[in-house]
Amino acid sequence: MKARLTSLLRSMPLRLALALVLLFTLVSLISLTATYLVTARSFDQALRNDLTQRMAGFRAAPNALALAQLVEAEARETDPERMVLSYFAPNLRHYGNAALARDSEGYHVVSLSQDSPRLTGQYLALTAALHGGQLTIARSRSEIAALRRGFLNILVLSLVPTVLVALSGGVLLARRSARNVQAVAHTLDKLTTGDLKARVGAVPAWSDDLAEIAGRIDQMAEAQESSVAAIKQVSSDIAHDLKTPIQRVAVHLDELSRHAELTGAAAEDLDRAQAEIDRIVSVFGSLLQIAQIESGTPRSRFRPVDLGALVAICVDLYEPSAAETGHVLAADLAPDVPAVPGDRDLLLQLLANLVENALRHTPPGSRITVALKLSGPAVRLAVSDSGPGIPEAERENVLRRLYRLDRSRGTPGSGLGLSLVSVVARLHGAEMRLEDNAPGLRVVLTFPDVVGPGSS
Repeated sequence: MKARLTSLLRSMPLRLALALVLLFTLVSLISLTATYLVTARSFDQALRNDLTQRMAGFRAAPNALALAQLVEAEARETDPERMVLSYFAPNLRHYGNAALARDSEGYHVVSLSQDSPRLTGQYLALTAALHGGQLTIARSRSEIAALRRGFLNILVLSLVPTVLVALSGGVLLARRSARNVQAVAHTLDKLTTGDLKARVGAVPAWSDDLAEIAGRIDQMAEAQESSVAAIKQVSSDIAHDLKTPIQRVAVHLDELSRHAELTGAAAEDLDRAQAEIDRIVSVFGSLLQIAQIESGTPRSRFRPVDLGALVAICVDLYEPSAAETGHVLAADLAPDVPAVPGDRDLLLQLLANLVENALRHTPPGSRITVALKLSGPAVRLAVSDSGPGIPEAERENVLRRLYRLDRSRGTPGSGLGLSLVSVVARLHGAEMRLEDNAPGLRVVLTFPDVVGPGSS
């Protein structure tokens, strides 16, 4: 779950959605901030103009008494929380609805009613000396504060739903894109593991660019399949065409070996030639068998196969050879391992190739173990040895046809043993891994398909 969430967060559609949300947020912040500043400045200027006009009206009073009466009349009708009117006459008598007071914290507006409570909030004030006294008019800035709160509410109400909708859309698009990418990745995985018939196919719901990518992948797969098929066909044709003349050469050499006059060095050379011919015949036979297996023909012969019985047969067959070379060959069979669908002869040959490979490339005294057990719902077959093993960088290469490690050049073999094992495993849908046995090599085959107890 954590991996899926991480993959979703790193997906391109969600990143684009986040980028668009961020861009929209920045644009909205800039736009609303600019609008607020312009509007607040207009409000502030309107307040200043109103104060200037009112001050001009009070200036028209002919004397201090008339001014005091005018201030007192308007103060009775004016809420001090909205506007403050304060006039100190020349006789220091105060007229108005509020007065300015000063303490250690600074100037404050104090109402003249209800025990003179202090008025809160900010005021914009204008003061002038008139008729020997001091007139102060102040307008509350509460309207500008309310404007700021209104803009903040607009910002929140516009951004939050937009962000939620954009993120939800981004998540939906990311999940849809992940499914599309997974379909392409699944096809590429099949192609890289040898299934050259895998195709993405046409998906009507896909966008044009993604559909074009899928089409290009399918074109590449078709070209690769054609190239590989041509190469396989050429190698198969060569093997098939050369097999008969090579067998005839082997027959002629066999007839020549029966001549009594061949002795000494000539007889040894003839024996070496026969051995090389036998090796060549074996190589061509393996190439033809690989071509036949890759064609999928043996699938028609699939039956439930008891791998435990095959392991026991293989170990019994090779125990004498292992004893002669000083190897220890053992079987480790778990009980109640279900059968797998397959071709019995090919699976037996797979086991024989793995055991022969271990016997051929490990020094005397090495231990070789053939283990069979259940691994979850799958059947796990492993052939382990305690020999020199195969370097990790070479484990993919040894599965190629006719490939041999440098240290194996002096040992008998065609370089087709593990390649044939890989082809047989792929035919049976088994996953093949080469692992470090610390020391030695462990070849692990995992058969995902089981059919329950079966006959071998």
